[in-house]
Amino acid sequence: MIDFTNAIEEFNNYKGSEKKKTLIYDNKKYLVKFPDPVREKNKNISYINNAFSEYVGSNIFKIVGFETQNTVLGKYFYNGKEKIVCACEDFTDDENILYEFESLALSTNPDKKIETDIEDIMEVLDENKMIHQEEIKEKFWDMFIIDSLIGNTDRHNGNWGFILNRNTKEIKFSPIYDCGSCLNPMLEDEELERITEIELKNLAINCYSCIKENGKKINYMTFIKEMKNEECNSAIKRIFDKIDMEKINNFIDSIECLSNVRKEFYKNIIEKRYLILEKTNKQIGG
Repeated sequence: MIDFTNAIEEFNNYKGSEKKKTLIYDNKKYLVKFPDPVREKNKNISYINNAFSEYVGSNIFKIVGFETQNTVLGKYFYNGKEKIVCACEDFTDDENILYEFESLALSTNPDKKIETDIEDIMEVLDENKMIHQEEIKEKFWDMFIIDSLIGNTDRHNGNWGFILNRNTKEIKFSPIYDCGSCLNPMLEDEELERITEIELKNLAINCYSCIKENGKKINYMTFIKEMKNEECNSAIKRIFDKIDMEKINNFIDSIECLSNVRKEFYKNIIEKRYLILEKTNKQIGG
């Protein structure tokens, strides 16, 4: 595991709620995310597992075939304590600039406040002439399907976007980034040890996206099973066969610093959602 303690530190200009540093390691620039102090009362653990969630979620996207931010699990010694961190390699440079979707939304319709309602998101993508609209919408829905698989509860307008090449002016869907809110990071290992099969199934099914429909957060599995959105249905048909559960499980098992109980939890909850995607894919003729 890489020790980032003595890496060169730069001023941090990354946004987001997590504790983070900007570090240079092996001539590469990383946003290094630290485990957040728990914000919930009556929790016995002093840190949540968002570093693991970030790393596993990002790599599941990569296994499926997405262009994804490179992530590395590492350690950082602070005040005499070793902290597990997730280092996220910066995929921007002087030539390639990240524009988050919220920036595009602000500039597209000056008369309307754009939040995370799916109709508003699609309206912004339809109205903007600078992007390849159909391609970007497909990428968005493909991302939605894998977010449903890993249970990402925080894919808001500020953690997906576009890469603009300064020289060619080409605009494309950015690599996937910011997956730290997937896979129930607030659950400690002791809770996972006690979880029943019914409770696990409920966690798998009752997972809500940050994206809304008619003002209400979308329940991933309900939305997918209803098959009412044709763009979502098409994404399932495109993506499902690329989900290799054996590769995903082998990857999870290979993470040495992850407890066995957390490994089993990750594999089981993903499997339950996978089976729902599988059944839906068959129903829509995938």
